[in-house]
Amino acid sequence: MSLSGDKRRIQTAVLGGAESDDPLLLPLEAIELEAFRRRHAEDTFWCGLLLGGCGERLTTKLYTDRVCHFAHLPDPTGLHVCERRARDVTSADHLYAKAAATAWLRDQGHQGTVCLREPLGSVVDIAFEHQARGLRLHLDDAVAPGWDDETVEPVLGVSVPVDDRTLVRRLYVHRIRLESRGTARDVRIGTEAFARPTQWFALQECSITEQGLRTPAVGQITAARRAPRTAHTGPRPTTAGAPSTAARAKALLRRLADGRKLGSVVVVTGVVEEVRSLGPLDPPTRAQVHQALQHIDQWFAAQAQARRDLFTRLDHAVREQYTDRVRRLLLLTNATAAHERTALEDATAAGATEHLLAAAALDRAVPRPAPTGEAVLARQRVERLLANLEGRRTMMTAEMCGLVDRLVREAATAGDALGPGDRALVQRWVARAEAGSNQAAARAAAQHRLVRGAPTAQEKVSRRSWIARPCSRCGAEAGQHCQRAEARGAGRRHVRPHDERLQPILDERRARERQGTCPKCGRPPVKRATP
Repeated sequence: MSLSGDKRRIQTAVLGGAESDDPLLLPLEAIELEAFRRRHAEDTFWCGLLLGGCGERLTTKLYTDRVCHFAHLPDPTGLHVCERRARDVTSADHLYAKAAATAWLRDQGHQGTVCLREPLGSVVDIAFEHQARGLRLHLDDAVAPGWDDETVEPVLGVSVPVDDRTLVRRLYVHRIRLESRGTARDVRIGTEAFARPTQWFALQECSITEQGLRTPAVGQITAARRAPRTAHTGPRPTTAGAPSTAARAKALLRRLADGRKLGSVVVVTGVVEEVRSLGPLDPPTRAQVHQALQHIDQWFAAQAQARRDLFTRLDHAVREQYTDRVRRLLLLTNATAAHERTALEDATAAGATEHLLAAAALDRAVPRPAPTGEAVLARQRVERLLANLEGRRTMMTAEMCGLVDRLVREAATAGDALGPGDRALVQRWVARAEAGSNQAAARAAAQHRLVRGAPTAQEKVSRRSWIARPCSRCGAEAGQHCQRAEARGAGRRHVRPHDERLQPILDERRARERQGTCPKCGRPPVKRATP
């Protein structure tokens, strides 16, 4: 489906870039949109990846006979497809909740982290540095609350159901809702108890204690529970005992699954020790625990092999003096393999650090040549061509390819004088030109390949091929996108898959080519019958 046929209205976007987590809500009325445009005249709007979007630029659409909304900029090729599902005013609530929680932590004087969890848009986790128990915001019912999980306290969205038995057992539960205020969404926290209406408060009225999240209503509810009751002659109700061993085992198995998804060997090891220390279990629970521990043993073996491969690649990159690769692999080892290192692993990491320090010192010692006058002039011509292309997105394909042809030549002349933002725009326009079928598009694509070099692994393998396989680098399972492992942005979705996920597919294709079969499907060539 091309974008021109997509009639769903986009009400939310992010500011500044495709990977931004700064959300924005578009006014629905035309008179409000005019003021909105003046206020954000210098800003850019994007169909953000954290919104489940495609990462492309958005523009605002003003209407007087219907609601105003965001829309993708027109694609001259008509090939662009945005698979974003949530587009209404609530589609960015997870980003608003994250921003509000971050500000709340700062105002409360707490050190902690706020992160988004899969499925994107449904769950937000808040962890505190000096408290073992954090908060888990369930914005919808896509993920069931873990009432027996000792590491997080569930906070339910208004659409997430809770049964009366849970309310009586827990005494109360907290809820979260977001209310529109201009182009933002305000967070409200509610406390619900059995046979009591939910009381709502601003986030600033709430606090975090050793017992968990506290609102002004918690004191009233607990005081009413402690108040003496009228004596009666009937039998006294039995009090609920501590969680059973089976319930604790199920909670630990859920934590075990979460640790595997995060790829944290430290977390999984700690949970496994707790599982092994459980007392006697009933036969069904014992079978579940036994099966889970078998899978964990296999997972540990795979993680150990991936760790050995990682340090081997790091050592090879240091010996071959591949500085960029050393920097990337060292970040990955520090993020995923910083615990219980062997002497050999410590030596490899220390050698990588020394290599980067030496490379940085050499880079500072050797001054970079200033761009020549011709490069500066070429950069200015590139900027004018980009402005022309951005302002004329409805031009004919042949005219667009001619401009892109000039753009590639000028970008090659500008060289290092061209900034990374302009380089990204040049590559985007070249990709659009490559989608055309006329001679100008083919010439622009050929020139771009000369500048860019051979196609990358991401360009050789389609999404439907790599999404069906797991990733050995970040631990993403089949059907999931790769996750960032670097310290900055860890846990966020990668725009492209890791090379470790693509290389096995390319190796299989080369092996099929050597066998004389189709590289993609593995079938032998079909021979036509001779007449």
